[in-house]
Amino acid sequence: MKPAKTRQILTAPLSWQDMPWGEYFRDALTQQLQPYLGKLYGFHMLKLGNLSAEINTENCAISHQVNVGSEGDLLQVRADPSQLPFESKSVDACLLAHTLAWNQDPHRVLREVDRVLIDDGWMIISGFNPFSLLGISKFVPMVHRKAPWSGRMFSQMRLLDWLGLLNYEVVFRTRFQVLPWHRQGGKLISAHLPALGCLNIVVARKRTFPLTPTKAKKSLSKSQVRQTVNATRQFRQAKDQDSG
Repeated sequence: MKPAKTRQILTAPLSWQDMPWGEYFRDALTQQLQPYLGKLYGFHMLKLGNLSAEINTENCAISHQVNVGSEGDLLQVRADPSQLPFESKSVDACLLAHTLAWNQDPHRVLREVDRVLIDDGWMIISGFNPFSLLGISKFVPMVHRKAPWSGRMFSQMRLLDWLGLLNYEVVFRTRFQVLPWHRQGGKLISAHLPALGCLNIVVARKRTFPLTPTKAKKSLSKSQVRQTVNATRQFRQAKDQDSG
Protein backbone atom coordinates (compact mmCIF):
# COMPACT_ATOMS: atom_id res chain seq x y z
CA MET A 1 0.00 0.00 0.00
CA LYS A 2 1.37 3.41 -0.97
CA PRO A 3 1.93 5.90 1.85
CA ALA A 4 -0.74 8.54 2.27
CA LYS A 5 1.74 11.41 2.33
CA THR A 6 3.37 12.39 -0.96
CA ARG A 7 5.90 14.95 -2.16
CA GLN A 8 4.11 15.29 -5.47
CA ILE A 9 2.74 18.76 -6.16
CA LEU A 10 -1.03 18.45 -6.54
CA THR A 11 -3.14 21.22 -8.02
CA ALA A 12 -6.83 20.95 -7.21
CA PRO A 13 -9.39 22.17 -9.77
CA LEU A 14 -11.06 25.46 -8.86
CA SER A 15 -14.46 24.16 -9.97
CA TRP A 16 -16.27 20.98 -10.91
CA GLN A 17 -16.51 22.46 -14.39
CA ASP A 18 -12.72 22.18 -14.73
CA MET A 19 -12.90 18.41 -15.20
CA PRO A 20 -14.75 16.11 -17.63
CA TRP A 21 -18.21 15.17 -16.31
CA GLY A 22 -17.54 17.37 -13.31
CA GLU A 23 -21.06 18.78 -13.21
CA TYR A 24 -22.43 15.21 -13.26
CA PHE A 25 -20.23 14.35 -10.27
CA ARG A 26 -21.32 17.48 -8.38
CA ASP A 27 -25.03 16.84 -8.98
CA ALA A 28 -24.72 13.16 -8.04
CA LEU A 29 -22.90 14.01 -4.81
CA THR A 30 -25.46 16.65 -3.92
CA GLN A 31 -28.32 14.22 -4.47
CA GLN A 32 -26.71 11.47 -2.39
CA LEU A 33 -25.99 13.86 0.49
CA GLN A 34 -29.45 15.38 0.80
CA PRO A 35 -30.92 12.78 3.22
CA TYR A 36 -28.00 13.24 5.63
CA LEU A 37 -27.71 16.99 5.38
CA GLY A 38 -31.14 17.19 7.00
CA LYS A 39 -29.84 15.22 9.99
CA LEU A 40 -26.98 17.61 10.76
CA TYR A 41 -27.52 20.15 13.51
CA GLY A 42 -25.47 22.74 15.35
CA PHE A 43 -24.12 26.24 14.80
CA HIS A 44 -21.10 26.05 12.45
CA MET A 45 -20.24 24.03 9.35
CA LEU A 46 -17.03 24.11 7.30
CA LYS A 47 -16.89 23.26 3.60
CA LEU A 48 -13.24 22.60 2.79
CA GLY A 49 -12.05 23.28 -0.74
CA ASN A 50 -13.59 24.78 -3.85
CA LEU A 51 -15.39 21.57 -4.78
CA SER A 52 -17.05 21.45 -1.36
CA ALA A 53 -18.09 25.08 -1.75
CA GLU A 54 -20.08 24.22 -4.88
CA ILE A 55 -22.09 21.44 -3.21
CA ASN A 56 -25.61 22.66 -2.45
CA THR A 57 -26.11 22.33 1.31
CA GLU A 58 -29.20 24.53 1.71
CA ASN A 59 -31.08 21.53 3.11
CA CYS A 60 -28.73 21.48 6.11
CA ALA A 61 -30.13 22.83 9.39
CA ILE A 62 -26.76 24.43 10.19
CA SER A 63 -27.22 27.98 8.95
CA HIS A 64 -23.69 29.31 9.46
CA GLN A 65 -21.66 27.64 6.71
CA VAL A 66 -18.13 28.77 5.84
CA ASN A 67 -16.22 27.92 2.65
CA VAL A 68 -12.52 27.42 3.42
CA GLY A 69 -9.66 26.90 0.98
CA SER A 70 -6.39 28.17 -0.40
CA GLU A 71 -7.82 30.01 -3.41
CA GLY A 72 -11.14 30.46 -5.16
CA ASP A 73 -13.99 32.90 -5.72
CA LEU A 74 -16.52 31.21 -3.42
CA LEU A 75 -14.30 31.14 -0.34
CA GLN A 76 -14.96 33.19 2.79
CA VAL A 77 -11.79 32.10 4.59
CA ARG A 78 -8.47 31.52 2.84
CA ALA A 79 -6.53 28.84 4.67
CA ASP A 80 -4.79 25.53 4.16
CA PRO A 81 -7.14 22.65 5.16
CA SER A 82 -4.24 21.16 7.12
CA GLN A 83 -3.90 24.38 9.19
CA LEU A 84 -7.39 25.61 9.98
CA PRO A 85 -7.62 28.97 11.78
CA PHE A 86 -10.36 27.83 14.16
CA GLU A 87 -10.45 26.89 17.82
CA SER A 88 -10.50 23.27 18.90
CA LYS A 89 -13.97 21.76 19.21
CA SER A 90 -15.69 24.80 17.69
CA VAL A 91 -17.25 23.29 14.56
CA ASP A 92 -20.27 20.97 14.30
CA ALA A 93 -19.75 19.51 10.82
CA CYS A 94 -17.13 19.44 8.05
CA LEU A 95 -17.65 18.62 4.39
CA LEU A 96 -14.61 17.35 2.49
CA ALA A 97 -15.85 16.89 -1.08
CA HIS A 98 -12.79 15.39 -2.80
CA THR A 99 -10.59 17.51 -0.53
CA LEU A 100 -8.22 14.64 0.23
CA ALA A 101 -7.74 13.81 -3.45
CA TRP A 102 -5.53 16.85 -4.08
CA ASN A 103 -3.80 17.13 -0.73
CA GLN A 104 -0.22 16.03 -0.11
CA ASP A 105 -0.91 14.85 3.44
CA PRO A 106 -4.49 13.60 3.86
CA HIS A 107 -3.74 12.26 7.35
CA ARG A 108 -2.83 15.73 8.53
CA VAL A 109 -6.04 17.16 7.06
CA LEU A 110 -8.13 14.56 8.88
CA ARG A 111 -6.36 15.22 12.17
CA GLU A 112 -6.91 18.95 11.76
CA VAL A 113 -10.60 18.45 11.01
CA ASP A 114 -10.82 16.16 14.03
CA ARG A 115 -9.27 18.90 16.17
CA VAL A 116 -11.86 21.55 15.26
CA LEU A 117 -14.88 19.23 15.41
CA ILE A 118 -16.93 19.09 18.58
CA ASP A 119 -17.64 15.78 20.30
CA ASP A 120 -20.22 13.88 18.22
CA GLY A 121 -19.50 16.24 15.31
CA TRP A 122 -19.99 15.12 11.71
CA MET A 123 -17.36 14.51 9.03
CA ILE A 124 -18.49 13.94 5.43
CA ILE A 125 -15.89 12.71 2.94
CA SER A 126 -16.21 12.06 -0.77
CA GLY A 127 -13.63 10.91 -3.30
CA PHE A 128 -12.99 8.91 -6.44
CA ASN A 129 -13.04 5.12 -6.32
CA PRO A 130 -9.79 3.60 -7.70
CA PHE A 131 -11.65 0.36 -8.48
CA SER A 132 -13.94 1.89 -11.08
CA LEU A 133 -13.93 2.78 -14.76
CA LEU A 134 -12.61 6.20 -13.81
CA GLY A 135 -9.87 4.68 -11.67
CA ILE A 136 -8.77 2.19 -14.30
CA SER A 137 -8.56 4.88 -16.98
CA LYS A 138 -6.02 6.71 -14.81
CA PHE A 139 -3.35 4.39 -16.24
CA VAL A 140 -3.94 5.63 -19.78
CA PRO A 141 -0.85 7.59 -20.93
CA MET A 142 -1.09 11.40 -20.56
CA VAL A 143 -4.51 11.14 -18.88
CA HIS A 144 -3.13 11.18 -15.32
CA ARG A 145 -2.00 14.80 -15.73
CA LYS A 146 -5.56 16.12 -16.01
CA ALA A 147 -8.37 16.29 -13.45
CA PRO A 148 -9.97 14.13 -12.20
CA TRP A 149 -7.13 11.66 -12.84
CA SER A 150 -4.51 14.06 -11.48
CA GLY A 151 -6.01 13.62 -8.02
CA ARG A 152 -5.35 10.73 -5.69
CA MET A 153 -7.93 7.97 -5.43
CA PHE A 154 -8.34 6.26 -2.06
CA SER A 155 -10.46 3.16 -1.63
CA GLN A 156 -13.41 3.28 0.70
CA MET A 157 -11.83 0.66 2.97
CA ARG A 158 -8.75 2.84 3.34
CA LEU A 159 -10.89 5.81 4.34
CA LEU A 160 -12.68 3.62 6.89
CA ASP A 161 -9.33 2.56 8.39
CA TRP A 162 -8.26 6.20 8.79
CA LEU A 163 -11.54 7.15 10.42
CA GLY A 164 -11.37 4.14 12.71
CA LEU A 165 -7.96 5.22 13.99
CA LEU A 166 -9.45 8.61 14.86
CA ASN A 167 -12.34 6.86 16.67
CA TYR A 168 -15.10 7.85 14.25
CA GLU A 169 -18.30 5.89 13.87
CA VAL A 170 -19.30 5.44 10.23
CA VAL A 171 -23.06 5.90 9.94
CA PHE A 172 -23.35 5.80 6.15
CA ARG A 173 -21.20 4.85 3.17
CA THR A 174 -21.92 4.19 -0.46
CA ARG A 175 -20.52 4.11 -3.98
CA PHE A 176 -22.39 5.32 -7.06
CA GLN A 177 -22.08 6.82 -10.58
CA VAL A 178 -20.71 3.70 -12.29
CA LEU A 179 -20.73 5.37 -15.71
CA PRO A 180 -18.91 8.69 -15.27
CA TRP A 181 -19.88 10.05 -18.68
CA HIS A 182 -23.61 9.56 -18.05
CA ARG A 183 -25.56 12.24 -16.16
CA GLN A 184 -27.48 9.64 -14.18
CA GLY A 185 -24.39 7.46 -13.83
CA GLY A 186 -26.23 4.48 -15.30
CA LYS A 187 -29.05 3.90 -12.82
CA LEU A 188 -29.57 0.22 -13.62
CA ILE A 189 -25.93 -0.83 -13.48
CA SER A 190 -25.31 1.38 -10.45
CA ALA A 191 -28.15 -0.34 -8.59
CA HIS A 192 -26.74 -3.81 -9.26
CA LEU A 193 -23.00 -3.06 -9.15
CA PRO A 194 -22.54 -0.19 -6.68
CA ALA A 195 -19.01 -1.37 -5.80
CA LEU A 196 -17.90 -0.16 -9.24
CA GLY A 197 -19.22 3.37 -8.65
CA CYS A 198 -16.77 6.13 -9.51
CA LEU A 199 -17.71 8.17 -6.45
CA ASN A 200 -17.35 7.34 -2.73
CA ILE A 201 -19.19 8.92 0.18
CA VAL A 202 -18.51 8.27 3.86
CA VAL A 203 -20.51 9.96 6.63
CA ALA A 204 -19.02 9.57 10.12
CA ARG A 205 -19.43 10.96 13.65
CA LYS A 206 -16.72 11.80 16.14
CA ARG A 207 -16.95 9.66 19.25
CA THR A 208 -15.26 10.29 22.60
CA PHE A 209 -15.54 6.74 23.93
CA PRO A 210 -13.91 3.56 22.53
CA LEU A 211 -16.17 1.95 19.95
CA THR A 212 -14.82 -1.49 20.93
CA PRO A 213 -14.13 -1.92 24.68
CA THR A 214 -10.83 -3.64 25.39
CA LYS A 215 -10.54 -6.75 27.58
CA ALA A 216 -8.54 -4.85 30.18
CA LYS A 217 -11.28 -2.25 30.63
CA LYS A 218 -13.94 -4.96 30.80
CA SER A 219 -12.09 -6.87 33.56
CA LEU A 220 -11.44 -3.63 35.46
CA SER A 221 -15.13 -2.71 35.49
CA LYS A 222 -16.10 -6.20 36.70
CA SER A 223 -13.56 -6.11 39.54
CA GLN A 224 -14.87 -2.74 40.68
CA VAL A 225 -18.42 -4.10 40.85
CA ARG A 226 -17.33 -7.11 42.91
CA GLN A 227 -15.48 -4.90 45.39
CA THR A 228 -18.57 -2.76 45.90
CA VAL A 229 -20.79 -5.79 46.46
CA ASN A 230 -18.35 -7.33 48.99
CA ALA A 231 -18.08 -4.04 50.89
CA THR A 232 -21.85 -3.84 51.20
CA ARG A 233 -22.04 -7.45 52.40
CA GLN A 234 -19.34 -6.89 55.03
CA PHE A 235 -21.13 -3.77 56.29
CA ARG A 236 -24.40 -5.67 56.74
CA GLN A 237 -22.67 -8.54 58.59
CA ALA A 238 -20.98 -6.09 61.01
CA LYS A 239 -24.29 -4.35 61.63
CA ASP A 240 -26.02 -7.67 62.47
CA GLN A 241 -23.29 -8.59 64.95
CA ASP A 242 -23.62 -5.24 66.74
CA SER A 243 -27.37 -5.58 67.03
CA GLY A 244 -26.98 -9.14 68.33
